[in-house]
Amino acid sequence: MKVIGLAGWSGAGKTTLLTRAIPQLQKQGLRVSVIKHAHHAFDVDVPGKDSWKHREAGAAEVLVSSSQRWALMCELRGAAEPRLPELLAKMARVDLVVVEGFKREPHRKIEVFRAANEKPLLFPDDPGIVGIATDTAVETTLPIAHLDDIEAVAAMLLKSAISLEDVMAKCEAEG
Repeated sequence: MKVIGLAGWSGAGKTTLLTRAIPQLQKQGLRVSVIKHAHHAFDVDVPGKDSWKHREAGAAEVLVSSSQRWALMCELRGAAEPRLPELLAKMARVDLVVVEGFKREPHRKIEVFRAANEKPLLFPDDPGIVGIATDTAVETTLPIAHLDDIEAVAAMLLKSAISLEDVMAKCEAEG
């Protein structure tokens, strides 16, 4: 299992790019999973449903299962937010895990940069950034792919990904 991140400011188009790249990676026969970081309170459960009631009642975890899918919700209840290694350890084995967000973690990342966003580039200050997907010219020695060149973006994701074990070691070493 290999891991690569997508990092960039809100509004840069990380989710859009990833939803376009996943089918391209699947065409190559790869199984892809995603870990998405949210910066705010979010809910994947429907208020009023049984699983929501279980969480609201104080359950630490609620696992919902059907013939179509299953989901595990874990309430932190004041505990620290899990770091990337802990979350990666919970993932089922696939060919590639793309981590969207978690830009403060030390894993390898492709920066998604959109000129119209009017935000600064992250790569000069983040040594984990190993490539850039952008819609503008960027002066760098890092590999660059245009946001609309999905084949090139998918290739960059694959080429830049490293093993789960290497990601875990890097995160542990950099605390």
